[in-house]
Amino acid sequence: MQNRITELFKIQYPLIQAGMIWNSGWRLASAVSNAGGLGIIGAGSMYPEVLLEHIQKCKKATDKPFGVNVPMLYPDIDKIIDIIIDEEVKIVFTSAGNPKTYTPKLKKQGITVVHVVSSLKFALKSQEAGVDAVVAEGFEAGGHNGRDETTTFTLIPMVKEKIDIPLIAAGGIATGRGMLAAMVLGADAVQVGSRFVASEESSSHQAFKKMVVEAKEGDTMLTLKELAPVRMLKNKFFEDVMKLYTQNPEKEQLIELLGRARAKKGMFEGDLEEGELEIGQIAGLIHDIKPATTIVEEMITEFEMAKKEVSKL
Repeated sequence: MQNRITELFKIQYPLIQAGMIWNSGWRLASAVSNAGGLGIIGAGSMYPEVLLEHIQKCKKATDKPFGVNVPMLYPDIDKIIDIIIDEEVKIVFTSAGNPKTYTPKLKKQGITVVHVVSSLKFALKSQEAGVDAVVAEGFEAGGHNGRDETTTFTLIPMVKEKIDIPLIAAGGIATGRGMLAAMVLGADAVQVGSRFVASEESSSHQAFKKMVVEAKEGDTMLTLKELAPVRMLKNKFFEDVMKLYTQNPEKEQLIELLGRARAKKGMFEGDLEEGELEIGQIAGLIHDIKPATTIVEEMITEFEMAKKEVSKL
């Protein structure tokens, strides 16, 4: 299954694991890479010294390519970039910031750079900045998200029409059929987050994983757009946010309610009441916790079966 993305990353399948905070440590990244996809370490929830440890352990656990996701709104970004360069990581996914900031520095070191966007406007800016590929993420996705609420299957053909570099689809994709649909619309690969949250190797808390597989349609919502739009499971914290909105709050009141480390409290520590439980709409289609290898194998098998079915139409 060779195409522009598999050639760019030197991987077997055009299937990329998202770099999700509190979920994407070295165990998950190495497992996905060993299965033929591209594993990603999520640096957004890591201090520099923790990231260093995860990179070094990932190197020992796989001889296949893997990458690091760097959300640029977090502190210590310069230290994180230096660690990535020093450790000779070959692939970096940047997000939540201007792609012009670090792309030249990374590419000068021979690093492949991918930027995550939620709109055509920023896809074009990323291409102009010199990135090697873009991830176009629809608002179905979990975690921090685009303000325009453009869906994945609307966004992908719009971006495909205007850019020349490889395109990776993200948001609402957790099956082989979803993977095929995204590629029919113009994507060269897919990036999968929520399905890998519910994997044995995910570093998130078991209670959070259990809540994900029990989620139904409508159990997630995008909120806190005044700060940074985030899709999360509905729980007590979510209801507290909704209650505050009825009072027409100032931005400072939302910040005060959010506080610090809400995502860590929920996803990593397993506080299902007060934590921020970031997950995508596709959680309603995830029913079990499996090894990452099994997830990759099942997605690729379903992709090939769906492709044969579609050919008969």
